[in-house]
Amino acid sequence: MTAARDSALLRWLFLAPTMLGVGLFVVLPIVGSLALAFFRWDIITSPQFVGLQNFTEIATDRTVGISFANTAVFVAVAVSAQLVVAMLLAVLVHARMPAWLRVFFRSTFFFPLVLSAASVSILMKYLFNESYGVINWALSLVGIPAVPWLTSPQWAMVVVIAVYVWQNFGFSFLLFIGGLGAIPTEVYEAGAIDGATGWKKFSRLTLPLVSPTLLVASVMAIISALQVFDQPYVLTRGGPGDSTRTVVMVIYESAFRELEFGRASAIGLILMVLIMLVTAAQFRLARRFVFYQ
Repeated sequence: MTAARDSALLRWLFLAPTMLGVGLFVVLPIVGSLALAFFRWDIITSPQFVGLQNFTEIATDRTVGISFANTAVFVAVAVSAQLVVAMLLAVLVHARMPAWLRVFFRSTFFFPLVLSAASVSILMKYLFNESYGVINWALSLVGIPAVPWLTSPQWAMVVVIAVYVWQNFGFSFLLFIGGLGAIPTEVYEAGAIDGATGWKKFSRLTLPLVSPTLLVASVMAIISALQVFDQPYVLTRGGPGDSTRTVVMVIYESAFRELEFGRASAIGLILMVLIMLVTAAQFRLARRFVFYQ
């Protein structure tokens, strides 16, 4: 009995540092931010309970509405592009090629994800500069006039999406590589006998069998895209106007620029609920479209 009690105590002692860290740096901040959503607080003065006032003000705030609309557009386009690019490249790399070349492509496509999003965005800001950027210089060689990539409402979001997809598709790419590697070769051999080649092979065999991986990749991609901050903040500061301002940018600005921490927490709570609803809807739809072997 004593040995069992000592063993249980030892297990709890090993778990204690992790549990303490999670409690202090994850659970406590989440609970605190949820509670703060119902208060008005600027750090300087004492918090004042305002009930649902923060939420009613958010509902009529034009900037918040625009940020949610921008985020929705960003998620729809960026996630779709990220998954399509990652899937296409994964299928191509998974095809017959020397092992060293396959390793090279895997490393190359994953490398941007290792880099800091802020440093990548700073570099891209120089590349897309209207006056001295490399992109416009290359376009000028073929007679195309300079494009105001970061100062035009029409092009700014395109650049933000392109930079985000370039840096993040590598994670989805590796997931798809793993999913493709798990498909039995016998399936493709049987499909070849039945005449499945090209697009038919991909749509009838590869896509259904890799659908569980596609579900995981889409869930993680959407959650990440809903919280996008670095790229639009560094590249455009949310401009021109509010054309690239996202929800997390508004949270940041409300908290650290305007010192309205209650308002920022309320927006964060809405975003958290939105993420949970979107994720739940994905898993609900997965019952109809995901094929498990």
